[in-house]
Amino acid sequence: MDKISNLKKEIINILDSNKALDIVTINLEGKSSMADYMIVASGTSSRHIQALSEQVFEKFKRDGIENCKIEGKDSNDWKLVDGIDLIVHIFNPEKRKFYELEKIWSELIPKEKVII
Repeated sequence: MDKISNLKKEIINILDSNKALDIVTINLEGKSSMADYMIVASGTSSRHIQALSEQVFEKFKRDGIENCKIEGKDSNDWKLVDGIDLIVHIFNPEKRKFYELEKIWSELIPKEKVII
C-alpha cells in the first residue's frame, strides 16, 4: 500500500506542476474493488487534458505498471488513465461538473451495490 500512496503523491505533484486545476483524491478502499484511489482533475483545454493524461501515463509506465492505458483518446473533454490500483480522471470543467464523480464516490456506498 505504501507504493500506491507514494505513486498517488507523485501523480498529484505531476498534475499540480503542470497546472491541472482542482485536484481531488478519493479513497476507494471499501467502496470498490476496481482501484484503491481515484484522482480527479481538470484541464484548461483539450490539448492540456491530452498532455496531462500522457504525462500521468508515462509515470505509470516508468513505475512498472504494465497494463496501464488511456481511455477517451478520441475525446476532447475527458481522459481516464487507468493505473490499475490508481485511476486518474482528467476533465474539462464543464464535463467534470456534469458527471460529479467526487460526489458519487465520496458518498458512502453500500458494499452490495458496488459490483464492478
